[in-house]
Amino acid sequence: MKLATSVSIPQIKRRRRRWPRVIGIIGLIIVILIACAGGYVYWLLNKTVPVIKGELKISGLEKVVNVWRDESGVPHIEAQSEHDLYLAQGYVTAQDRMFQMDMSRRQASGQLSEVVGAKAIDRDKFFRTFGLRRAAEASLSAYSDSSKQVLEWYAQGVNNYISQAKEAGSLPIEFTILGYEPTEWVPIDSLTIGKFMAYDMANGWEGQAFRYQLIQQVSAEKAKSLFPTYPKDGATIIQAIKDNPIDLSALASIAIAPDPYNGSNNWVVSGAKSASGKPMLANDPHLGLDSPAIWYETHLSAPDLNVSGVIFAGVPGIILGHNEHIAWGVTNLNPDVQDLYIEKRNPDNPDQFEYMGKWEDAKVYNEEIKIKGELPLSYKVAVTRHGPNISEFAKDQQQDTALAMRWTALDPTTELEAIQMFAKARNWDEFKKSLEFFNAPPQNFVFASNDGTIAYRANGLIPIRKKGDGSVPVPGWTDEYEWTGFIPWDELPTTVNPPEGYIATANNKVINDSYPYHITDNWSQPYREARIQQVLNNKDVLTTEDLQELQFDRNNLQAEEFLDGLIKQVKGNANLRSIDVETLELLQNWNKVNDADQAAPLAYELWIQRLDDVLFKPEISDDMMKLFNNKATAKDEMIRKTLRGEKEPWIDEKGGLEQVALQALQLAVDQAVSLQGKQPSKWQWGKFHQVEFPHPLGSVKPLNLFFNPKPVPMGGSKVTVGAAGWNKDTGEVYHGAPWRTVIDLADPSKSYNVVAPGQSGNLMSSWYKDQIDDWSTGQYHTTSTVPSVYQAEGNQLQLIPE
Repeated sequence: MKLATSVSIPQIKRRRRRWPRVIGIIGLIIVILIACAGGYVYWLLNKTVPVIKGELKISGLEKVVNVWRDESGVPHIEAQSEHDLYLAQGYVTAQDRMFQMDMSRRQASGQLSEVVGAKAIDRDKFFRTFGLRRAAEASLSAYSDSSKQVLEWYAQGVNNYISQAKEAGSLPIEFTILGYEPTEWVPIDSLTIGKFMAYDMANGWEGQAFRYQLIQQVSAEKAKSLFPTYPKDGATIIQAIKDNPIDLSALASIAIAPDPYNGSNNWVVSGAKSASGKPMLANDPHLGLDSPAIWYETHLSAPDLNVSGVIFAGVPGIILGHNEHIAWGVTNLNPDVQDLYIEKRNPDNPDQFEYMGKWEDAKVYNEEIKIKGELPLSYKVAVTRHGPNISEFAKDQQQDTALAMRWTALDPTTELEAIQMFAKARNWDEFKKSLEFFNAPPQNFVFASNDGTIAYRANGLIPIRKKGDGSVPVPGWTDEYEWTGFIPWDELPTTVNPPEGYIATANNKVINDSYPYHITDNWSQPYREARIQQVLNNKDVLTTEDLQELQFDRNNLQAEEFLDGLIKQVKGNANLRSIDVETLELLQNWNKVNDADQAAPLAYELWIQRLDDVLFKPEISDDMMKLFNNKATAKDEMIRKTLRGEKEPWIDEKGGLEQVALQALQLAVDQAVSLQGKQPSKWQWGKFHQVEFPHPLGSVKPLNLFFNPKPVPMGGSKVTVGAAGWNKDTGEVYHGAPWRTVIDLADPSKSYNVVAPGQSGNLMSSWYKDQIDDWSTGQYHTTSTVPSVYQAEGNQLQLIPE
């Protein structure tokens, strides 16, 4: 019998020599397959790129609408009626931002689990509890018929895009990755996104919850030290809190708290200080830095309407911007418009709560949360006379006491009504009249007109309370702490044409002590506003270039106030290491400007940040720290007091300021060494402090390589006018001004803008990340409302009635 091994040795050798050839063929096949797969993906991605040239038939249009996209991707929509204008705006916005729009409405409505799975259940419970969609539904009936029509027209345009994209298989690639298609757009979706923005800028409940927990954990003296101000009836309220304890650890661990740095800058300059002789306006609202940008820049043109600026994708109109006569901008007023009420539950009926000696039924909403790949989840939301019970959603626990939230934005409000009026206002009187309809969130509006007027107004619904000031939760079983109304509209803070020739706000205190109503005690740190005032005061004549430079300003006035004093506290301490001494020398020679290529800002910012660890741990957990919304101002005041030689319990208990500052310095130095090595002179702020503009799918590897733009070094900080909030562990710049604008009313047909990372949410678009370099270096593009200018770009799309 012949064995298989009986072949001759030469035969074996020849076969062995053929193996490299076989491997080469296999390798070639693999390369071809990869190329084919890559080609298919590339084809699939390109298929989703919006049509921006030629003609498209659109159902519902009455006449042809022209859409011109300029070199920055800004759509200029020219329509012959408002019906066609808003229908086209819905269609065009969906072309660029459909996935973002769908995620926005889902997050605000508590419907993310339906498309991303069980990992989003807690987030969905949170927003179902807060009831943003319920508030949007309640608001719809408060709108005029004309505004309801605008919402319907806009929704019709969005739905035109959805149906066409489904039919053509050209929905954004994110839908393919997640395996679902967007449902029909309805007017409530737009209003729900508006309610979410009100939530993102509310900044109230989380501080009250923090102080509720704090009172139960630390001494009254230490708790009082972290209050914005101590309540007039503080002893009574604190006793009520101690008598009715609630475990908020689960809430703190899961809560989606608004960022405490959700502020902004805005200012207006009169013609007397302007090189052109006409007023100028600058605005840069500070929000999250993501892909795509939260703002969508658009120019809308129709008979009797010509307005340009930005809007939240999914909402019709222009919320911030200018028309042919006026310009306007906002910063967050940060008022106390959310109150937490301590509710006593009936031990025999968990859906009843005590009020004025009787048990009242809560209104119960039985929500169904759909979960991708799983059975739906039944979830119950209880709403007392004061609002939704927010203290139990995290683990469905029912305690003897609950916290319910009253909030102005949960009542019917009509911001879209105001937005429609902004677009057509021609002067201050008309613009001010429109503000009657802008209820939530209350904002600092600045205004400029080509008739020479500059003005300011703190506007929105701000409650008046029988007792209390919104700093801590109050008893809900009595009527002593109810709201009795709102600050009268005619008595809201207002300034017109001040003698200084300018008005500036940066979330700072905007009233003096004689103002008769309570707005808030939780004002932002004063450094941005002080720097703006400094620059505007020091120049007699200002240009648009000056305003652009100021928006990007990185002078650190907090360092001006504290650095020398902190260095003095630790300099000469026997426990200083050689690298600590080298770092202090670096800081002493610093010009106190947070430039990206400097070493000193890294040392300073880490030092200030590490003070949190030394001062507040272990008493305050990382989860509770997320709810500590006045931490920055409280810490500033603690340092300020101790540098003056005053007592401060948090610092005194840790050994005094010298010991606290030394410990924080050494923690900061150790962190800097681990990040960038042992030579402080070679450290760079921008190597740590970088902006990435993450995409929702960018958290999943390797999708981050495709959806997240390359990180870019950034200067600035949380306290500079050129704001750049950052993660304390990673350095990621996650917060700042996604949109900056400057306009000179001498020529209202153009404005100077930057929207980062870009206009489009489509990965393959040339406008997906094209503005990052401009944004990170303080540059701008010019947006014109003159047809001959933007039409010269040649990107014309005609929307034709079907």
